[in-house]
Amino acid sequence: MRLSFFARLTMSTTLLSGSIVASVTPMDGGGLLDRVSLEKLLRRQLAAGTSGVVIAGTTGEGAALSEEMFEGCMAVARETLSGSGVALIAGIGSPSTAKCAAQLKVAERCGAEALLCVTPYYLKTTQGGLEAHFRTLADLARVPVILYNVPGRTANDLLPATTVSLSGHPNIVAIKDAVPDMDRIETLVRETSGDFAVLSGDDESACAAMLRGASGVISVTANVAPGPMARLADLARAGEAEQATALDEQLAPLHRAMMMEPNPIPVKAALAQMGLLEEHLALPLVPAATATKMTLSELVAGAPATWTE
Repeated sequence: MRLSFFARLTMSTTLLSGSIVASVTPMDGGGLLDRVSLEKLLRRQLAAGTSGVVIAGTTGEGAALSEEMFEGCMAVARETLSGSGVALIAGIGSPSTAKCAAQLKVAERCGAEALLCVTPYYLKTTQGGLEAHFRTLADLARVPVILYNVPGRTANDLLPATTVSLSGHPNIVAIKDAVPDMDRIETLVRETSGDFAVLSGDDESACAAMLRGASGVISVTANVAPGPMARLADLARAGEAEQATALDEQLAPLHRAMMMEPNPIPVKAALAQMGLLEEHLALPLVPAATATKMTLSELVAGAPATWTE
């Protein structure tokens, strides 16, 4: 599908801006989807002013979910978010372009409004290979595609020049870049068109990125503190640097705690301490270590009410 300029502009600047939560996937003790907790978490995001939800991304343990689990997550999200104006974004990704294309079709069938497509992982390729991968997927997709660059996990870095080239594709509307490099962010903002959204994928540097022109952040921290993250995005995008920076400094310990162990181990531990889910993860992920839980406990206990309400 080829998006019209108007449709692309609406998707990138309205739905793909502000604080977008990279949602966790609540599980029960048998490793099945905890639908009640997921709905509760999503309603909490709606109440806080979150502008979008990513289902089955990195934080949602997407690579470990069965197709049945993925479909269950999408069904709960579709029903909960219906009519809210909050974007429903599905995470997809595979080392194989063909397998990723199959995931794409499942996500579309499940009601995804956009696809967050991570760079191929494990199999290293060239910039030309990455560009061909994303162009193939964007040609197949019937909904907009968001590029997702997280080289610390994938070992494939989608460089700015390649992103700029891909941004010309009518069905590629945004990038989530998890590299905390402000020169890179500024290059992407400057060299892509105004209807292409640059999104931070790193909570610790997201405020700085938005003050430099990024449209928003796809956030892990927003699982714990959705209201403050939405407020931070509003302030930073409005150029209110002093207020945004002050709020970001308050959130900084939480940003850091979310990365004490591999994501989503700490965020699930924090949400468990808040009584919002049970601390179950899909192997090979395991519950947080005692030291991490102690740090999180101190943060949650001392947090402003807006973090935990």
